Order: sequence, then structure tokens, then C-alpha cells
Amino acid sequence: MNVLKIAVLGAALVAATAMADDEHPSVKRAFSLPPSADLTYAVKASSHGLPLSGTGTVSWRQGDGKYALLTEARSGLFGKVLEHRSEGSIDEFGLAPASYYEKRIRKDPTITTFRRDEAVIGFQGGEKSYPIKGGEQDRSSAPWQLAAIARKSPEKFKAGSEWSFFVAGRRDAEPWVFKVVGTETLQTPMGEVKALHFSKAPPKNNKGQQVDLWLAPAMEWYPVRILFMEDDGDSFDQQLEKVAKK
Repeated sequence: MNVLKIAVLGAALVAATAMADDEHPSVKRAFSLPPSADLTYAVKASSHGLPLSGTGTVSWRQGDGKYALLTEARSGLFGKVLEHRSEGSIDEFGLAPASYYEKRIRKDPTITTFRRDEAVIGFQGGEKSYPIKGGEQDRSSAPWQLAAIARKSPEKFKAGSEWSFFVAGRRDAEPWVFKVVGTETLQTPMGEVKALHFSKAPPKNNKGQQVDLWLAPAMEWYPVRILFMEDDGDSFDQQLEKVAKK
């Protein structure tokens, strides 16, 4: 009987470990980072049911084994309504965040840290933590990691294909699965742009954050449009107006 119990417990432990590995994938993929650039976007947003419009900027820098990503959005009525900062190094997996800062209008700022010396992702308040296995991203870096993989192996990005990452946000981390919807033509101030549409739905049984992302192969796979839908009803829609490579 004791042997049977041990076998059952062992099987349960193996199943739990497999489930945890599925939810927290660590996959090495070939990548090619987009060139450094400043991107300017038209922004439409909703905060607590209040519609907002304005401009947004993304400062993307990579080189010498490091990267920095700063996203800001401003409205004429409220000034700065959003700021994201992701900074870190570049390793064999691609982008390797060290810190992620997020500030949204009417919400306190949060900082998420990737303590690589301890192999732990930590959150402000210290209530939760996750192990670093390799390839983990934050909310800002994830689309750029996806772009880097697509630049290297565009032939693999067929409609229906899925690309998984383990992504840290303000207070938690979860698997993000980007599904390729297909190629679409977007109207921009720069003219018509063909872009590959990705959709990231919340995990099953979880409200989470919905993300739709359009990457342009003919423009270094830069994000032409990014749409975030928060679980509290807030939304943030960026549409590209200008690119200046650095």
C-alpha cells in the first residue's frame, strides 16, 4: 500500500511539473533584432470609460549586448497617460529584461525585476515570484522579441501558427501565446503597409490582457499597430505614423 501511495504521488508530481513547464516554456529560437529606431504613433485610448487621443513614441535601442525600450503616450487633456520602460541585456534567447516599469494614468507605477543572479522574477510588494529559465519577457519586450524571431525566420510565420512566451506584467506573470491571424493591409500616413496580424488572447479561465499586434515585414518587422485591451476595460491603441532609424 505504501509503495502504491508513493507511486501515485510520484506520478502526480511528474504531471504537475509537466504542467508547470507547459505554462512556463523556455525555448531557444534564432533571432535578429530590428535596428534601433524612434517610432511615432497616433494613440487612441480609453481610461475608466473616458476616451483619450494623442501621440505616442517608442524609443528602441539595441547594441553592445544591451537593449532599452521606452514607450510613452500623451493626450492634450491629461499630458502623459502611459509610460513603459524595459531594459536589459541580449543573451542566447534574445531579449533578457532586467527591469520593467509601468505607469498608467490614475494608477500607481510598478516595477518588475528580473534578478538574474538569483534566477528569479520579482514584483513590487514581493507577494509572488517566478523562476527564470530563459527567454522570459515583460509586456513591452514581448512584441519586440516576437519581431526579432520573425525577422530571422519569416517562413515559419504561417497563418494559424502559435508562438509562446512567458511574460511578466505589473504583479504577475503568465504565458502569452501569439497566434498568426494572417497578412493585412493597413492605411498609414506613410501609405499602405502590409503587416502580419498576431492576436494574443487571455489564458483560459483568466480575464488577463488581450493584445493584437501588427508587424510589417517590409519595415524591419517594426510594430505598425499595437492594441492592448486591459481586463479592467481600459484600452490603448497605437498606430504608426513615422519611423526614424538610429
